[in-house]
Amino acid sequence: MRAVVERVKSASVIIGGELTAHIEKGILVLLGIARDDTENDIRYIIDKTINLRIFEDDDEKMNLSLNDVGGQILLVSQFTLMGDARKGRRPGFTEAGSPDKARPIYEKTVEMYKAAGVDVRTGTFQANMQIEHVNDGPVTILLDSRKTF
Repeated sequence: MRAVVERVKSASVIIGGELTAHIEKGILVLLGIARDDTENDIRYIIDKTINLRIFEDDDEKMNLSLNDVGGQILLVSQFTLMGDARKGRRPGFTEAGSPDKARPIYEKTVEMYKAAGVDVRTGTFQANMQIEHVNDGPVTILLDSRKTF
């Protein structure tokens, strides 16, 4: 499982020209689900995103977590994060979870964020979405549950 984590002042999902989800201060999580991801991968990503100290304290140091600042999460499924572009010019997606495998993992991720007390909003799985956000900093962190980077 891979995630692009962006500290945002705001973020929104627009589908078919209509606003379907919106957050204010918090984290935009673009989530790529691999074909063999399990609940352990979900736990890793959730723990990291909730506890990453990427928000500034009174001394303008990144010492505070999402929980510390009472931030929200906008979670968007993005299978292209599993793309492999090391060879050629067209990415391969053999490591990406198929929709029937990835959807339950995505839904479980949403459930687990909620169970952890996070105010989580979502995109729509497999929809063509436009994501608008104001990256605060900018702060962008890459996560991989297999710790490949």
